[in-house]
Amino acid sequence: MTRRGRTRRTALRVALAAAVALSSPLLLSVAGAPASAAPTPNAVVTWDALAQESIWDVAQQGPHVQARSFSIIHGAIYDAVNAIARKPYQPYLGAPPATGHESVDAAVATAATRTLQWLFPAQQAAIQTKYDTFMAGVPNGTSKTAGAAIGQKTANAMIAFRTNDGAFGSRTWREGTGPGQWRRTPPGFGSDGGWVMDLKPFLIPDATMFTTSGPPALTSAQYTRDFNEVKAIGAANSTIRTPDQTDSARWWHDRKLTEWEIKRQLAVKNNLTNLQAARMFAMVDMTEMDALIACYYEKYRWSFWRPVTSIPEAGSDGNPNTVPDPTWTPLLVTPPHPDYTSGHACFTAASMGALAYFYGTDRMSFSATSADTGTTRHFDRFSEAIAEVVEARIWGGIHTRTADVQGAIIGARTLAYMIPRYFKPTR
Repeated sequence: MTRRGRTRRTALRVALAAAVALSSPLLLSVAGAPASAAPTPNAVVTWDALAQESIWDVAQQGPHVQARSFSIIHGAIYDAVNAIARKPYQPYLGAPPATGHESVDAAVATAATRTLQWLFPAQQAAIQTKYDTFMAGVPNGTSKTAGAAIGQKTANAMIAFRTNDGAFGSRTWREGTGPGQWRRTPPGFGSDGGWVMDLKPFLIPDATMFTTSGPPALTSAQYTRDFNEVKAIGAANSTIRTPDQTDSARWWHDRKLTEWEIKRQLAVKNNLTNLQAARMFAMVDMTEMDALIACYYEKYRWSFWRPVTSIPEAGSDGNPNTVPDPTWTPLLVTPPHPDYTSGHACFTAASMGALAYFYGTDRMSFSATSADTGTTRHFDRFSEAIAEVVEARIWGGIHTRTADVQGAIIGARTLAYMIPRYFKPTR
């Protein structure tokens, strides 16, 4: 077996062991909609799409910020819907008293709207308009009023829980000029997202829970392989990268994350109820966010240089088997934070692993279209998506393989921590 095959299987084995094997006690049997009836989005799916408009279409939040916003919104939605269903699952923060006759649609809309307005005060009027339009379609009466009241309570609880949670702090990345040390990269030469490691987690105890042994030594055989691989296939002018690999690299780099579309697509395709969708979105979003928190701690801890720096400056790394190329540039624009560990690998292993856990299987077909590339990529297994993102970040020239593999493992370990502790059935 090649080194690439071994490292890929190592990451996937960890991720899928956490997701699929541990899912068997909670296996969800999801009935699809009849062939003659096209499934329609429920209130949870509808408000996820409306939340995306505020989070991305207007605010243009980066991936590490988007995950926090979605987690806050869906945590409040989950607690509201779970309360009305009389707590079949563990509440996240709590469950307001409910009779079971409250309007779920009103609860979902109110929980989403109030958390969105807290997150985006400049958008309050626009969000309120969407809320009023949605609520006009909910029948008037005590059920509607009571549902809205529950949604307001769970939103208030979430807002109180996340106030002063460390978001948007002043931490910047550690910089250096020596071999292996991260420095700002072209074209923007920015330093963004350092505060993520200080963010209060949603699920795990703290950011330091999944520490690693760090990137390979600059003179090691592993570093040499990582270096030469990304140098050859990740270059802007690479002659060995295929058109499909180029598309994959760009597709996964789209900041309007295709994973949002995947979650909604699966919820609609499998005709999830509001309760099922609320639980799925909450567990996926929070696992993603906490994987990023752990990943960003590793980024800060090791502060490892990116290929766009290491390849031109290889003459200083003390490794005779890494040849510098002062003109080398990556296919993609390098994000403004260190290489190790890969945030996208952390995020995707967490999200795809959580979906495999929720559905009780790795085998499920899904697809998504990137706004950046205009192309659609199809997958038949959740593990295929994890495997592809590991490769795609190398094909794009922005990460080493070790950074991707270790990122996927952090995502899997975050998932493994979540599974026995959160969102479990109560009966």
